[in-house]
Amino acid sequence: MVSFTLNGEERRFDGDPETPLLWVIRDAERLTGTKYGCGIAQCGACTVHVDGMTRRSCITPIADLEGSSVTTIEAVSGREAEAVQTAWTAIDVPQCGYCQSGQIMSAVSLLQMNPAPSDADIDAAMAGNICRCATYQRIRQAIHDAASSLEG
Repeated sequence: MVSFTLNGEERRFDGDPETPLLWVIRDAERLTGTKYGCGIAQCGACTVHVDGMTRRSCITPIADLEGSSVTTIEAVSGREAEAVQTAWTAIDVPQCGYCQSGQIMSAVSLLQMNPAPSDADIDAAMAGNICRCATYQRIRQAIHDAASSLEG
């Protein structure tokens, strides 16, 4: 049995310890905001925060999370999260929206670590997040806008 915190609530998973976190989140916990994209940690659709850091949930065995705190898109919060969500909406970042939970989780983490990122910082932090609709310019602009809103 693996005990961990999910979105602020204690959880226990009594299944195969090699089960990827993504399937625990989606199937066992019924939280569908975190998406399955590629299954090999290359697209970023499954990005969550584990103990405050981004993690690809599709390749993270639940056994690795004993005692950890996991945050999904459903519960991400704080100044950075609010700034990112506001900026995303203001400039209409999503098109199909499939990748957006992973994009937002990565952007929030970036701004928590670097409140004034350059284009190069943004590109490096977001490199593992693929957008099928190619909204990369709007994603970068939204991160800049979110960072600017945090300055005030």
